[in-house]
Amino acid sequence: MENKTAVSMETVIEYIESHLDSKLELDTIAEAVHYSKYHLHRLFTATTGLTIHDYVQRRQLTEAAKLLVFSEKPVIEIAFICGYESQQAFSSAFKAMYKLPPAEYREKRVFYPLQLRFRLSRHAAAKSFTKADIHPAERADLPDWMKLMRLVIDGYPALDETEYQHAITRCIDNNQALVLRDGKLLVGAMAFSANAGCIDFLGIHPQYRRHSLQKLFLDVLLERFLPDQEICMTTYRQGDKADTGYREMLRQLGFAERELLVEFGYPTQRFVLPIRSKKEIKDK
Repeated sequence: MENKTAVSMETVIEYIESHLDSKLELDTIAEAVHYSKYHLHRLFTATTGLTIHDYVQRRQLTEAAKLLVFSEKPVIEIAFICGYESQQAFSSAFKAMYKLPPAEYREKRVFYPLQLRFRLSRHAAAKSFTKADIHPAERADLPDWMKLMRLVIDGYPALDETEYQHAITRCIDNNQALVLRDGKLLVGAMAFSANAGCIDFLGIHPQYRRHSLQKLFLDVLLERFLPDQEICMTTYRQGDKADTGYREMLRQLGFAERELLVEFGYPTQRFVLPIRSKKEIKDK
């Protein structure tokens, strides 16, 4: 059975994608797709985990980054193409997200997306999951894993997709990768390093972010694989405008802030989950 909300939000996304060269405001989009702006804001955020403003900005800046690397167009022309009214406004927004001014980003000639187009599932179901639904990943899961990664790429700054796929394949082969499916749809995935006690990837499908699946994966990890062990994960630094809620998610799971890091040239911060016993997990 088709998810009517996903179908309607795909229409909204299609409109946005067709007008990335324009100044896209909530009022304009709502009028174009025949929604009240309040209903559209609520529905889009609930479905994708992002506000329309954040999605539009991230998509426009991703397209700008692509043009900076793969074209010779002047920065001011790219600014106009991607919906900005001045080079100054564009440069400020670009640096806040990519941590480099447009000219310096162009010099590196390495493109990575902040936000790829959302392609929502029309068959996402509202159901409850348990720890028994989470299983070790297999190589056959890899294509769907990569699709999920592209949906949640905003959590992994400066990600190189080829290197990432090799790393996930190693995790799968070493029994250090977990998956959760809703029918054929991969809705969650986790990769971890047992030796380092580190979560390398925790991705939840945007349409399932309200199902508390992050905690479900964490409980399985601590209960089955890393009992009585401190767990760490890195994410955005405080105040990073590219963060769509990952720091808050880690805090809600019980992680505490630790040292600041730079990974692949990107400023991040390590978070640590203090040791919890198996009994504590089972009691919750």
